[in-house]
Amino acid sequence: MEPVTQNYFVGIDGGGTKCKARLENEQGELLGEGLSGPCNPAQSADTAFASIIEATSLALDAAAIPATKISDLNVCLGLAGVNVPRYRQTAQSWILPFKRTHITTDLHIACLGAHAGKDGAIIITGTGSSALASVAGNLTSIGGHGFPLGDKAGGAWLGLQALQYTLEALDSLVPPSRLVTDMCEALGTDEPQEIVGKSLHYKSSDFGKFAPVVVTCANDNDPVALAIVNEGKQYLIEVISHLDKLGAERISLIGGLSSQWAQWLPENIRQRLQAPMCPPEFGAVSLIKHLVKEC
Repeated sequence: MEPVTQNYFVGIDGGGTKCKARLENEQGELLGEGLSGPCNPAQSADTAFASIIEATSLALDAAAIPATKISDLNVCLGLAGVNVPRYRQTAQSWILPFKRTHITTDLHIACLGAHAGKDGAIIITGTGSSALASVAGNLTSIGGHGFPLGDKAGGAWLGLQALQYTLEALDSLVPPSRLVTDMCEALGTDEPQEIVGKSLHYKSSDFGKFAPVVVTCANDNDPVALAIVNEGKQYLIEVISHLDKLGAERISLIGGLSSQWAQWLPENIRQRLQAPMCPPEFGAVSLIKHLVKEC
């Protein structure tokens, strides 16, 4: 059993569906990891708090370190939702059992991880979308405005675009296509009012479930799906161009839809992208180490 001192560090990657903890010593050796449930304060502060404690406790257990030593840990929380001030304030109000806690966004730690703590930029395309550049100590965010105002090129956006077109097609305002047929099959109905009723309380994750329908139809050259994809593609090209202008030498495209978007992007843009070097929780650990060293 290895003793815990102030020189032990935990990085937390907290997102909408899972929370991952990474426990390291000062030498950068991985001692243990833990995985728990949803960790987005904007969705549920209580659930996020519980997930943080659970993931950290599991990491301690994996390292054969007593759970009572949780109060000796230096922890960086990279959380979804805390880019919005009210939810950052919620997280900052938590009474956490750690020795030292730093709170930042999941985007920030993902960027640090993707470039092993060095300068660079990332674009996340999952259910939502956002981008961040870290250059010479300056952080610049693009997007991340949430669904439905933002998240262009994210899965929820793809699903919403497909649903809107489907309703217009069922009203005979636009031509039908395979996308419409496949969307009606996924919805279990081709009655507009039934579709509206089903979708009234959809969250972004619910719209995101239709993204695979758009992807499949686009890959099979359905013109409507291709038009949706082209709009998202142009948005990503503009984001990458802006990140270039900010001076980001390395740009990584990450998230559940990243490999698909990379295939759709022009060759010259694909060549500009580089694979992430490390996972987000590594970025969180590197940040808390840096902050502790500065104290």
